[in-house]
Amino acid sequence: MREVTAGQITDLVAKLYQDANFFLPDEVTTAFEDALTREQSPLGREVLASLIENAGIAASDRVPLCQDTGMAVVFAAVGQEVAITGGSLREAVDIGIDRAFREGYLRASIVAHPCFERDNTGDNTPAVLHVELVAGDRVNITVLPKGAGSENAGRIAMLKPGDGAAGLADFVVETVDMNGARACPPLFLGIGVGGTMDQAALLSKQALLRPAGAAGADAGLAELEQEILERVNDLGIGPGGYGGTVTCLGVTIESYPCHISSLPVAVNIQCHAARQAGGVL
Repeated sequence: MREVTAGQITDLVAKLYQDANFFLPDEVTTAFEDALTREQSPLGREVLASLIENAGIAASDRVPLCQDTGMAVVFAAVGQEVAITGGSLREAVDIGIDRAFREGYLRASIVAHPCFERDNTGDNTPAVLHVELVAGDRVNITVLPKGAGSENAGRIAMLKPGDGAAGLADFVVETVDMNGARACPPLFLGIGVGGTMDQAALLSKQALLRPAGAAGADAGLAELEQEILERVNDLGIGPGGYGGTVTCLGVTIESYPCHISSLPVAVNIQCHAARQAGGVL
């Protein structure tokens, strides 16, 4: 049994969450640059050029890419041969998020109760923590800062089995048509299909972890991703919601077996600041 201390987890989470807010993944900035060559709207090209400039400034000055530094979504894949010592995983993660926000001067955006007083917790904790037990003796952690503008634009539906892939695509396009302009486009779409209502929602968030432009293993879903991407870009929402030909930069779908009587579908919209960072202990 290999030991990983709670302190090691805290240190890694604190570093990853700051890195995610300061540095866009290379494939995201590459997607911006590619979109700049394809966007037909002058105002849309101006928006994309500003996003590229903003990413450069954030990285060089180590300042947040966006004032909304997100609710901390943390995925932890914990090996079965790992013993976490010196504290709990939950405590270690939240201390790491607290440290990241204090050391990185990130905005505290979390309220303690969703319905009543809505007092700010002051340190952006607690994180939304997803834990998966996997084979091996390592702890793999990925952080995904999720701003409210894009998170609020998501939807979930329990479609009828007969709706099939065509109904799924229609629901996704409808969702972007309704909400995409206020989610800071150009967008990335994570789609979860199958399982149960809660499983589909989780899959849609996990779909956002796939690198932009990386196709999935399922050929049928890859074809559906491309169809949805083309239809969403045909909506004309454009960069910043000002109109244009590039509304979406990537569509990723994750699926899971489901009941014969259901077809759960969830759409998780990510803004242009598709921030994430990962590390292994």
